[in-house]
Amino acid sequence: MGRDVEQGAFSREDRVRYRQKVRRCLDVFALMLDDFGFDADRPMTGLEIELNLVDSAAEPAMRNDQILADIADPLFQTELGQFNLELNALPRLIEGTGFADYEHDLRSSLTRADERAAKSDARIVLVGILPTLTERHLVADNLSTNERYRVLNDQIVGARGEDIELDIRGIERLQTHTDSIAPEAACTSLQFHLQVAPDSFADYWNASQAIAAAQVAIGANSPYLYGRQLWAETRIALFQQATDTRPDELKAQGVRPRVWFGERWITSIFDLFEENVRYFPPLLPICEDEDPVEVLHAGGVPQLGELRLHNGTVYRWNRPVYDIMDGRPHLRVENRVLPAGPTVVDMLANAAFYFGLARGLAEADRPIWSQLTFSSAEENFHAAARRGMDAVLYWPRLGEVPVTKLVLDVLLPTAATGLDRFGVAPAERDRLLGVIEQRCRTGRNGAVWQTETVWAAERHRNMSRDAALHHMVQRYADLQRGNEPVHTWPVG
Repeated sequence: MGRDVEQGAFSREDRVRYRQKVRRCLDVFALMLDDFGFDADRPMTGLEIELNLVDSAAEPAMRNDQILADIADPLFQTELGQFNLELNALPRLIEGTGFADYEHDLRSSLTRADERAAKSDARIVLVGILPTLTERHLVADNLSTNERYRVLNDQIVGARGEDIELDIRGIERLQTHTDSIAPEAACTSLQFHLQVAPDSFADYWNASQAIAAAQVAIGANSPYLYGRQLWAETRIALFQQATDTRPDELKAQGVRPRVWFGERWITSIFDLFEENVRYFPPLLPICEDEDPVEVLHAGGVPQLGELRLHNGTVYRWNRPVYDIMDGRPHLRVENRVLPAGPTVVDMLANAAFYFGLARGLAEADRPIWSQLTFSSAEENFHAAARRGMDAVLYWPRLGEVPVTKLVLDVLLPTAATGLDRFGVAPAERDRLLGVIEQRCRTGRNGAVWQTETVWAAERHRNMSRDAALHHMVQRYADLQRGNEPVHTWPVG
């Protein structure tokens, strides 16, 4: 939900009017899919990176307003917590040296932002969950001052009607309650955007769902929360629980969670928007002045503001996006499964793996989703989040297979084929997919490096868990700036 919101109290009439308007938008969207000219000639890509701010002691630094003012760059925005920022890379093609261009721009932006943050005794850390966060940090008073976050918090907590329970069972167990959505701010992600044509959207979304588990396993970077070692990618469980609007009774009735993997393969992007409208009550019933039917009949491009706002409050791991750029509408898959970090080169390796693999599978002669049940894809996803590099996944014709073997033997060759179809320069393709290959061969991603470093500090330096986590974050932040991939980082 990237738009500003000022209204905080919604009446029954607001909700009825909004529901009617959303359905009107959905009808117009269906008409557009039939005969409208969507921009899909050359598939653009995009990246969003959520960032953490820490002080000199590796504690979260609640200073994003001040630091944003010093950065003075529209590519940087607020995020949910006062210790968060978001960096939106400029969209681009990945053909040729597009990935190298991304890398240059991201490193330049982050270096400049780090220099500005230093004026406020802060530095930027790219990590899925900041390991030094505690319950005292993740409270409502530490939400960003932008009004939209307070309104969203009030609507989610109000819809639930009681405190939000966090219960994550991993290597250790975390069990606690919260009276706000502030713990969601711990979830800092890396999001990929891939523009696709309407008639191929379902293939790309289905492919993205099928590979989500492999992405998470290889890219996991969130093993700690509140001082406990939980899942390899704890962010998956935390995000689902911290934004859950359902009390236990609605869970028992099978009401869908707003953070949602989904429940079936699709045949059209319309399936996803229609499910969002059918299953999820509005959180922010704010109506625009536009009549989308009138705009469409007049030959214009409808904004579909209510439908887009509602879609932004349903947190699918692969989200459908309708957007308008330079007066032309387009569709995107927004891939949201990965954590931020550890380095820019690691994140671009993850990007190359996703973009290439999504295209390779979407354009395969025999679709993977015709061979893999949706429930198996979801089970794979949660197994990968729990166990990371040690996950065993189910894959057609292979059965139960270690994720590293699956990636090395099957998925990396498919990703290479997909990148070739995008026109990515062979040297860039091999450099970035080589990072994924070496993660698999060394068995080390961000989550593994974090846990190994904390383990070494506890046992060889006799540090407490809290001291070991602070030591690890300081070491992590230093190594991150060298931009060497995490599988090469020394432990200790």
